[in-house]
Amino acid sequence: MRYRAAVLGATGIVGRRLVGLLQSHPWFEIGALCASEEKTGRSYRDVVGGRWEGRDGRAAPDLPLGSGRPEEMDADVVFSALETSAAAAAEPLFRKAGFPVVTNASPFRMDPEVPLLVPEINAGHLVLADLQWRRHGGFIAANPNCSTIGLCLALEPIRLAFGLERVCVTTLQALSGAGHPGLPSLDILDNVLPFIRNEEEKLEREPNKIFGRASRGRIRPAALDCSAQCNRVPVREGHLLSVQAETRRPVSLGAAAEAFEAYRSPLAGKGLPSAPERPVLLRMEDDRPQPILDRDASAGMAVTVGRLRVQGARRLRFVALVHNTVRGAAGGTLLVAELLAATGRLSLRRDPSKRRAAPRVIRLESGRSAP
Repeated sequence: MRYRAAVLGATGIVGRRLVGLLQSHPWFEIGALCASEEKTGRSYRDVVGGRWEGRDGRAAPDLPLGSGRPEEMDADVVFSALETSAAAAAEPLFRKAGFPVVTNASPFRMDPEVPLLVPEINAGHLVLADLQWRRHGGFIAANPNCSTIGLCLALEPIRLAFGLERVCVTTLQALSGAGHPGLPSLDILDNVLPFIRNEEEKLEREPNKIFGRASRGRIRPAALDCSAQCNRVPVREGHLLSVQAETRRPVSLGAAAEAFEAYRSPLAGKGLPSAPERPVLLRMEDDRPQPILDRDASAGMAVTVGRLRVQGARRLRFVALVHNTVRGAAGGTLLVAELLAATGRLSLRRDPSKRRAAPRVIRLESGRSAP
């Protein structure tokens, strides 16, 4: 069964990337593309024009842009690539209308009803989506901030092997993270901007929800002490993170490297098309990772770690690279939708009689499970 997908905010950077991924996806087909009111009715292909970067040389879909009203939508799942204020207004309306909403936008990430998902880490948080179905008739599931995804995936092998007490991270974030048209050229050429509004707060809050435990219909956040500094740099795509982590148990360089090398996705072998078997890759060269060389690892869905060093008994330093518009945005959002489909949660709109049935369980290799 292929699921009909609607994309809100389809003409922006993340929206275009998501549409490109959906074009060749084995589980989803594009049912509707939506944009702002002044673009309604125009051809999507004409609107995106030269900004289109399709996969495998595919042209942009020649579909009329819709208004994005829930009552006019024929879809099994709604993807939201809206900017913040538009998402805050639109997404609850789609949830109330009975749609599963998978969003890359930020307004509901910290909402206690909404799961904030990195599927390899916290698939069990999908229990929140089930509770939303019962309360609202639909649900919202959120993809985290692009840098948060890179940070949490890079930390996961260390968290599982040694535990985590505190993390300090400094980011060098690509221009595409600012959207299109982005920053004025004279502000960023030959320059670094040491401030990205609200970014440090997201990096400091979101990991504790992601690493938290689902219990009795809520997420009990982790107690990770996380501090962040964020910078915008003149790189097109690929966020670089310089990380210092303090572990609960002693760690050596060899043991840390072994933890990274041994880590495999708990979703491996479950048939999710976008899930890499190794979502974290370790490079031992002195000068890796680099955005231009490593951002497309595993089709942009893997985080690359390098510059691994140990200070003292419980302090680890490394650099991580995440493709901010793929794993950190469109690809991560699509992986969340694949997890929802694999656990039966995208069939509920087609067949409301299934709403009271227990969703199918995906057993994770680490012993955690998606409900």
